Amino acid sequence: MEPQIIGVLVAVVLVAFAIGYMIRKYLAEAKIISAETEAKKIKEEAVLFAEATRRESVLEAKEEVLKLRNEVEKENKERRSELQRLERRLVQKEETLDRKVEGIERKEEALNRKEQEIEDVKNRLKEMQNRKIAELERVSGMTSEEARQLLLSNLEKEIQHEEVVMIREMENRIKEESDKRARDIISLAIQRCAVDHSAETTVAVIPLPNDEMKGRIIGREGRNIRAFETLTGVELIIDDTPEAVILSGFDPIRREAARIALEKLIVDGRIHPARIEEMVDRAQKEIEVQVREAGEQASFQTGVHGLHPEMVNLLGRLKYRTSYGQNVLKHSVEVAHLGGLIAAELGVDIQLTKRAGLLHDIGKAMDHMVEGPHVTIGVELAKKYQEHPEIVHAIAAHHGDEEPKTIIAVLIQTADAISAARPGARRETLEAYLKRLQKLEEIANSFEGVDKSYAIQAGREIRIMVKPEKVDDLGSVHLARGIAKKIENEVEYPGQIKVTILREIRVMEYAK
Repeated sequence: MEPQIIGVLVAVVLVAFAIGYMIRKYLAEAKIISAETEAKKIKEEAVLFAEATRRESVLEAKEEVLKLRNEVEKENKERRSELQRLERRLVQKEETLDRKVEGIERKEEALNRKEQEIEDVKNRLKEMQNRKIAELERVSGMTSEEARQLLLSNLEKEIQHEEVVMIREMENRIKEESDKRARDIISLAIQRCAVDHSAETTVAVIPLPNDEMKGRIIGREGRNIRAFETLTGVELIIDDTPEAVILSGFDPIRREAARIALEKLIVDGRIHPARIEEMVDRAQKEIEVQVREAGEQASFQTGVHGLHPEMVNLLGRLKYRTSYGQNVLKHSVEVAHLGGLIAAELGVDIQLTKRAGLLHDIGKAMDHMVEGPHVTIGVELAKKYQEHPEIVHAIAAHHGDEEPKTIIAVLIQTADAISAARPGARRETLEAYLKRLQKLEEIANSFEGVDKSYAIQAGREIRIMVKPEKVDDLGSVHLARGIAKKIENEVEYPGQIKVTILREIRVMEYAK
């Protein structure tokens, strides 16, 4: 019995298992079919979406292409318009140029015709002029040359008449200023009558071994004396004085250099322009040495040490400078000593006072080279070479240009006045005379192209050397006239002053 039950149970179990299997299979197949249906649906939707996206992209691309195409067409259209406009302008310019060329050609043809007509008229006028001249010569009984001479003669008479009129006008102006001019002339006359004083100041006498030396100094056709005066700026006077010549010049440095050079030439015996130039150069170098020695001697005499070398040289130049006939270097030394003595009595710094006294007129060594009064120049020099501020102030105040603010400045004023007030220390007229000569040279040097200038013959002549590369022959005439006019306007003088322009071209080469 039990085996049957077990068999039935087994069968039931198997049937149940088969039924369960069939059910699970059916359910699985249903899920698969459902999943496939869903997947197919999703696929179809994806295909539809992709197709829609593709169509949208294609539309966007087409729109972009269309937009770009429109822009390119627009740009091309603008370029074509610009090119057409430029082309029209070029065509217009070409047409304008063609018209201008045609106009120029017509004008050239017209000018050629006019030139030919003018030439024909000239020829006819020349023929008419020749016929008229011949007719005039026949009627007047004179040749053209005789008529020209007659015309020049009449013109000369007219010029002489105008000259007389101008002279009368000048005389009238001179009479109107007679008082002022008379004072100047009288002052000059008094000065020129003071023979002893002016001679020792402006003239040097050079003894000669014999009178034959005068001819050698003059040279062939005067070339030696001209070269000497040109190089030195000093007038060489050769007169009947036996065995002596005279050097005349207002500048003592030039006169001393000329004296030394002439004495060397006389001793050497070889006198020609090249040798003169060499000796003048040597003499000028000797003068430089003497200037330095004079400055050192003045510094030693006053006990003023530690001066700048350039200040020593400037002091030495004062040896050859006069102020109203008084030697400026001796005056400066005297002021230094007087100031030191007064400073010692008052208990003031003696060395500083002496230094200020020695340098108070230092500007006079440069006043003919630099514009401005000697006080201003002296102040600038003292500042330049780092002198003590009290010395600078004393220089500035010694003529009252500034109010003295220190005891030393007052002492220098006092010592300067004492030195100048000594009887016979100064001569007013000689100083004015020398200043006038210096003014003549300053005026000449103020013109462009002037190389050197020298006032000679007591100021009656100014001799000027010009640079030949800057001033030609015609320019020399204008330069002489300009200098003469400026002298007339700025300088007061008796008589007349001769303006001489020298233009020399010198070429040198060396054979090697």
